[in-house]
Amino acid sequence: MARKQGIALAIVAFSVYIIGGIGCFSGVALIFMMKGRDLWGWGDGRTIGYLFFCVGIALSILGVMFMRIFRNRGLS
Repeated sequence: MARKQGIALAIVAFSVYIIGGIGCFSGVALIFMMKGRDLWGWGDGRTIGYLFFCVGIALSILGVMFMRIFRNRGLS
């Protein structure tokens, strides 16, 4: 039972890390490619890019922290 929970937590942590990386790189792409253009009615593409970049970095850091915590606590 504990082994299955550990694997699930590891998959969740890795997923958060991957989603953060995708968000970070898509934010960089939006910053450089969408300067001054509207993005689906949400606002300037560059501004949305900064949002994706910052949230992506935060999620990547959170995913790494989760992986470290789960590994050091013996949950995975």
